[in-house]
Amino acid sequence: MRDRLDQRSRITAISDPTGKRTKALSPGGIGVVTGIDHPRVGDRIGADSARTVSTLRPSTLETVVDAADPAQRGNLLAGLATFADQDPLINLRQDDARGEIRLSLHGEVQRQVIEARLADEFGVAATFRPLSVICIERVTGSGSAYEVIATPPNPYLATVGLRIEPGPVGSGVSFALEVEAGSMPPAFFTAVRSSVDDTLRQGLSGWQVTDCVVTMTHSGYWARQSHAHGTFDKSMSSTAGDFRLLTRPVLMRALRRAGTTVCEPVESFTLDLLPEQVPTLLGELARWEADITSTEVDEHDARIEGVIPTRHTDSVQRRLPDLTSGEGVWESRLDHHRAVRAAPPQSPRVCVDPGNWSAYVKAHPR
Repeated sequence: MRDRLDQRSRITAISDPTGKRTKALSPGGIGVVTGIDHPRVGDRIGADSARTVSTLRPSTLETVVDAADPAQRGNLLAGLATFADQDPLINLRQDDARGEIRLSLHGEVQRQVIEARLADEFGVAATFRPLSVICIERVTGSGSAYEVIATPPNPYLATVGLRIEPGPVGSGVSFALEVEAGSMPPAFFTAVRSSVDDTLRQGLSGWQVTDCVVTMTHSGYWARQSHAHGTFDKSMSSTAGDFRLLTRPVLMRALRRAGTTVCEPVESFTLDLLPEQVPTLLGELARWEADITSTEVDEHDARIEGVIPTRHTDSVQRRLPDLTSGEGVWESRLDHHRAVRAAPPQSPRVCVDPGNWSAYVKAHPR
């Protein structure tokens, strides 16, 4: 009841969903906890550090949100920023090129909660586009590229060479050096690494590239030069900006040579239903591209287990009451990502494609 989160927070009250005060919530219980200063999703209450804490799964759906009244767009952004501070997993981001505000969500219920909170707490009526699935890209081969300082068409005062290749599933993006760590100022290596992460947010099909290893194979720079009176001469000196700008097109060229596969989120599911409903549901699940891993049927009950693309789970759950006469019980959770079996979906690119050298250099002059 009086657990502390930090020096500023102490739980002052716990209420059940009806508003009645209680001293504790049982496992799986739902209630309102007051007195916590600046709470965020994932915060832990209590001092039992020995207990294992489950990792929150990433969101696999996204939507575009806007204010019904354009005059309220500022209030909309303020409200969403507050929600994103409480729950960073919604991944609030602005696409200035298209004037869009995007959120990552777990499903329709979360969207409805955000819509209601925007109206109740900030007085904003919001509109949402239909939820769409967030895919990822995985590298399929090995690709390399490099540009040398003072060698056309490279306008940047930097030499950058990069190789990209697949990494273990779940490893994210790793960065390694095949050049001497002391061959350049640390700030230049930091700029390259930062630009690698930024570039891989949009791969060949526009999705985030993950589970790969990027290795720096070439490096070079011009040391700091000054005029006779001692002022810094940028026109003759490499800067971190040179490395940041050059890394993007070099990496995109290497990525194109390596190739990527678009992978979609897939959920594992269990479906409890009546035995006589199994044939119909197996046919429907096949239509929804589900892979069945287990079917158990006895005299009174049945259970179907398998995996299904996340893009179909909303349709399944909407149809389930009709298909099972309200008897079906569905549970699912993110399991893995697999290669899209149809034509890979494209995500619209934000800003200039670094793979288009002439357009990129024009948009990002030195």
